[in-house]
Amino acid sequence: MPYQPATPLLSLLRKLAALPAAGADESSPETPPAAPENPTTVGPAGIALIKRFEGCARLRVDGMIEAYPDPGTGAAPWTIGWGATGKDHVHGGRIGPATAWTQAQCDARLADDLSRYAADVVAAVGDAPTTPAQFDALVAFHYNTGAIGRATLTRKHREGDREGAAREFARWNRAGGKVLKGLVRRRAAAPPRRSSILASANNPG
Repeated sequence: MPYQPATPLLSLLRKLAALPAAGADESSPETPPAAPENPTTVGPAGIALIKRFEGCARLRVDGMIEAYPDPGTGAAPWTIGWGATGKDHVHGGRIGPATAWTQAQCDARLADDLSRYAADVVAAVGDAPTTPAQFDALVAFHYNTGAIGRATLTRKHREGDREGAAREFARWNRAGGKVLKGLVRRRAAAPPRRSSILASANNPG
């Protein structure tokens, strides 16, 4: 077939196909997706970890849950429910050997404490990239120690030293100056944090 010049309509269609989409700016690169925000609340895995090691022990025959002494000192600070210490939000005063709560009161205290400790962790880590697994582990650590604001592991996390932060967990294994097997197991029970730290070194956020 001999060559035939393009018709005006065909030429116009080709020109239209070559144009950028409406609203597109060829001189501007695509906007990269926004980095995911750091978590601010503890997730189900973190809550399960806390419940696993705190338990909700000392259930009496009348259905009430009573306080028990600190395993390191054999006395204060007295603990009740899911690891609650300090102020008795039910009866007033301090938690002590005579304190007893219902299961619902123990659960309510846990929810309040988790919200408070999560806010402490948010303030402590600042804008350092933190995965949900890391955040859960940090809240669980703070729930048990109250030390998120002064712990070396927090500083290492903020500096991006994920492996160094993971190693610091094992150092928190003492109560009353003694190494406790329960704390050794507890510090070793956060594999999600260890694995996620190593992964986030190459994929932060």
